[in-house]
Amino acid sequence: MTRTRFLKGAAFAGSLVLAAVAMPVSAAVAAPAAGRGHVVDREDAALDFDSAAYTPITVTVDGRPTNVRWYKQICYVANPVAAAAQQSGGPGGGTTITDTACGYQSMNVFVPESAFGDQRAPVYFAVNNSGWKASYLRASVTAGTSYDSATSTVGAALKAGYVFVDVANRSRGLVGADGTAPGKAPAAVVDAKAAVRYLRLNDAAMPGSAERIVVNGTSGGGALASILGASGNSAEYNSYLAAIGAAGIDAKGRSTLRDDVFAVNAYCPITDLGNADIAYEWLYNVLGTRDATGSNPSPSDAAEIAARFERYEKSLGLRNPDGSRLTAATMLDTIKKEVVRSAETYMKADPAHTIPPLGGTFEITSRGTTVSYVNDWIDVDTATGQVRSVDMTKYLAFVATQATLKTTPAFDGVGVDGNVTSGTETDLFGPPTQKYMNYTEYSWNNNDVAGDGSGLDDTGLTWKQYTAKKSTTVDDQVHLVNPMDFIGTSADTAPNWYVRHGTRDRDTAFTVSVNLDRALAADKQVESLDYQLAWNQPHAGNYDVPEAMAWIAEVVGKAGDPLAGHKG
Repeated sequence: MTRTRFLKGAAFAGSLVLAAVAMPVSAAVAAPAAGRGHVVDREDAALDFDSAAYTPITVTVDGRPTNVRWYKQICYVANPVAAAAQQSGGPGGGTTITDTACGYQSMNVFVPESAFGDQRAPVYFAVNNSGWKASYLRASVTAGTSYDSATSTVGAALKAGYVFVDVANRSRGLVGADGTAPGKAPAAVVDAKAAVRYLRLNDAAMPGSAERIVVNGTSGGGALASILGASGNSAEYNSYLAAIGAAGIDAKGRSTLRDDVFAVNAYCPITDLGNADIAYEWLYNVLGTRDATGSNPSPSDAAEIAARFERYEKSLGLRNPDGSRLTAATMLDTIKKEVVRSAETYMKADPAHTIPPLGGTFEITSRGTTVSYVNDWIDVDTATGQVRSVDMTKYLAFVATQATLKTTPAFDGVGVDGNVTSGTETDLFGPPTQKYMNYTEYSWNNNDVAGDGSGLDDTGLTWKQYTAKKSTTVDDQVHLVNPMDFIGTSADTAPNWYVRHGTRDRDTAFTVSVNLDRALAADKQVESLDYQLAWNQPHAGNYDVPEAMAWIAEVVGKAGDPLAGHKG
């Protein structure tokens, strides 16, 4: 599978980096290399890692005290974008941040005692976005806290001797110091790449290996992990990296460092946003799920969006493991097979794992409340641990009963049918000076909120006409956050992928993760691919810590000594 996608040039870069108020990239100067084989310019020199600047803390992992060095609030760019002290969201509808200078472009680095002098240790790189929203600096490792390595990624990573990194980044919802929205796409991806570049720049000075970065994320974080893993070293991001003073961009905007990563550990990735509405409406309308569950407020809209899925899926040119083509005609059967595999994997993993018989009940606990749901959709043979049958119509209705289906459109809904709230990802796109901009053809052409600066109603141009203009950039923004556009291209895709999507997750269509898996399977750069629909899991992540950490240990072991490979 090969995809070619070109940005519209300098106009795009300029329209999005203006909020950064970036200084020009300094010319390279002679200086000792901070990363092996890397020439340091003035801005890179400003990003030197201070190995002595840590705070010693002690935590308990599985009952044993563990000493940790905490490198606090490392700003990973030379020209961070200032944020407003008052941010939207949080308790009472707003929250006050303390680090307005670099709180959204910083990271906390935690080094367990076993990795103090170890430059071979993997780096567990946690992105903490939800719903593609901006992620302020956080510290997952807290002094005096006890962690269970069987349930906590923090405990498991520290116990394994991995360097744990919490990464903040700009994204939707961020309010800049100047009142603009500097988190528009592709800011989140650019910041994640800048953090990787900081680790590579300082690889010789820091514990852990920048050649063994494992990116972990859930939901929007799973999507960010996916695009970061898919787009390694793509020059399409260089102008944005230069604007924020990311490491390894020379005076001519050329990259002198790498930003590819070793592995991706992604849960329920909310990705392929440009086509997510199409996939969602197709899945929940093809068998009448919206109607059956009373969640079809806009049936004509849903039908029109869903009708686009067949052409879209065909355009991907994907195949299933058995070699059959993955199309709209085969997608439901493909999902069914993944559900069967999920159930059988679950039952075979532990004799205590059982699935209720037909007519029995699933007891599902959410936020402290347990609700019973009749099993009318999956028939299993408990003696053999095999699935006899799955009723897809009833299965999708079961999924939609756990949590009400999203609006139509599900992901690009602002500006459509009078919706002026920011409940969907629409505000991830557009210029920093604009609240939101529709980023899909249907929503653009059906925007009916006059004066919002988006859509046919305000511009007089259809989506096709608008995106054909060289001065428009929203379609390029969509491209730069979509891993499907980079997998199978000249970008350096991460060689190792562990992707999970819960069988009860209604937040994005199962087709999205299935397509991601099949695209990765066709990419010759991918060496290890472990994809599953996680049995009976909702929209969530890190519920399988022992399994995920065992997979990480396996791929790290197979890769061998990182110091024997290239660095810088």
